[in-house]
Amino acid sequence: MHTVAVLALDQVIPFDLSTPIEVFSRTRLPDGRPGYQVRVCAERDEVDAGAFALRAPWGLEGLQGVDTIIVPGVTDPTAPLSPAVRDALRSAAADGTRIASVCAGTFPLAATGLLDGLRVTTHWRAAGLLAALHPDVDVDPDVLYVDNGQFLTSAGAAAGMDLCLHMIRRDYGSAVAADAARLSVMPLEREGGQAQFIVHDHAPAPQGSELEPLLTWLRENLARDLTLADIAAQSGTSTRTLIRRFREQMGTTPLQWLHRARIRQAQHLLETTDHSVERIGGQVGFGSATTFRDRFKRTTGVTPQTYRRTFS
Repeated sequence: MHTVAVLALDQVIPFDLSTPIEVFSRTRLPDGRPGYQVRVCAERDEVDAGAFALRAPWGLEGLQGVDTIIVPGVTDPTAPLSPAVRDALRSAAADGTRIASVCAGTFPLAATGLLDGLRVTTHWRAAGLLAALHPDVDVDPDVLYVDNGQFLTSAGAAAGMDLCLHMIRRDYGSAVAADAARLSVMPLEREGGQAQFIVHDHAPAPQGSELEPLLTWLRENLARDLTLADIAAQSGTSTRTLIRRFREQMGTTPLQWLHRARIRQAQHLLETTDHSVERIGGQVGFGSATTFRDRFKRTTGVTPQTYRRTFS
């Protein structure tokens, strides 16, 4: 039987902790036998889980000899990793143990150095912080999970379930994974490369920035067919100066910022109105429904119709 150890660090996020416990514990093989034995491990006798405290049946010795280790997210991802936990994870990795993280669990796993040089993901809101704290890690904020073979990482919340189902499919095949998905009331077909649905805001302009009035004007004029020259004229600068200021203050170009603002507004309209996809495309400035659908799928990973069914 495949043994999974879930590591409960201090300030563990209960949802991230419970997800692998529930998904793996409920997995059954075709003959009815359990597919996994799950153990919860911790460095301390009592673990702070926010609204409650928990006592894990296993200490760090429980990480030895298992097939998979799961590192759930923690409330403060910048908290230092204890040498004992770091050494235990490194030792397990050296023995070939598969190690996966859920949501902000990528932070403590990255702190071991085991993810250096690898592509990883985490909750999109924490992606920038992860990249800043661990520059040797290649952070991809736009996917549900990343499978590097021995090391796997997932995005936030439900993406942890996607990652668990992916590992079940690797271990026992699609039929067992599909049964586990039904028990979790989750779709099996969401692949790791699918976008996290959220269109991420670029960093806000610094308070008092000369771009603030222009950004407000752009948001109010998303439906217009704006060119770079139009935006430069509104800002009273040359296109070259405009591009330079956007890159310096926003980390992107004016048209890239505009496209993302349009998609964010389209998401809002898909969630809150029954307007047709064609009408919404026009409301946010796309010249044709085909262009809107293509841009929306490239940005979010799903079609407008799929997004609406999921979030309306």
